[in-house]
Amino acid sequence: MTLYNAVHYWLVDHPMISQYEWKPGQTPGASISFLTIAVVTYLSLTLLLHHFPILPTLSSATLRLAAAVHNVILCLLSLVMAVGCTLAVLHQTPPENLTWGVCFPAGATAPRGPTFFWAHVFYFSKIHEFVDTLLILLSGSRSRRLSFLHVFHHAAVMVMCYLWLAAPQSLLPVGVVTNASVHVLMYAYYLLAALGFRPTWKRVVTDCQITQFLFGYLTSGVMLYLHFTGPGCSGIWAWGFNILFTTSLLALFINFRFKNYARKNKLGDQHFLLRFLSGKAKGVPLLVPLNTQAPAEDHSEFRRARSRLSLVGWRELAVIE
Repeated sequence: MTLYNAVHYWLVDHPMISQYEWKPGQTPGASISFLTIAVVTYLSLTLLLHHFPILPTLSSATLRLAAAVHNVILCLLSLVMAVGCTLAVLHQTPPENLTWGVCFPAGATAPRGPTFFWAHVFYFSKIHEFVDTLLILLSGSRSRRLSFLHVFHHAAVMVMCYLWLAAPQSLLPVGVVTNASVHVLMYAYYLLAALGFRPTWKRVVTDCQITQFLFGYLTSGVMLYLHFTGPGCSGIWAWGFNILFTTSLLALFINFRFKNYARKNKLGDQHFLLRFLSGKAKGVPLLVPLNTQAPAEDHSEFRRARSRLSLVGWRELAVIE
């Protein structure tokens, strides 16, 4: 047996996977009550523990170890989901309907088979991702790191995943594969950070997350074309929720990117200029790296030099660089 055949068997052909079927009220998690309890419990505990920090603050070493284990699990799980769903779609796509992975035939698609199995695993993985929030609450920086984007994303994504299976929604395979692939990169970054490294590609993770949303718009356009020019695509109403959720996330991620990267670049340029203007007074070399941070003892010179910023234009700064 070749490696590909072994992987294909365990991720697609295994009876538990190939014979999977989503049955409302019977399959674990396949009910509105389960979804409601999971989301409400997450939001309630998050808000409670955020405003009333009764949890102990873990030591740095303990927190890093817990975060490393958590990120290893999710990184590997995301990789398995991305590969498994890709192989499942290729296996389950009918030869006469090569657009099946983008447009499930309306009224003729039952949520069964390996593609929907991996969608269900993806759905349950979002519960495990609640541990992301727990680790923040157990750290000493909960107020700084627990953002609206974080909580909103973790709660709403569970609703989206439930609708993918309950509808069943076209584009489900695209969502699973792209999101799981991005999460491989994201949790690999978090793993390295937990181990004490400082990866330089944090911005790449954010850009990949934004790119997946833009790719979702592109594939949605293809799906809508197939829907209105053919017999229709399954789960179009669930897609409506999905596109609203995606749009809200895109706006939040773009805002996050601007606040964390564009502003840092601007501040870096200003710090460089201020160091240049006050360099002679403090004995600082005339030319310093662009990303040099302002030392605390230079604050007075920075304040005095700030009034002179308008005297040096960006063109001159470009020449200095």
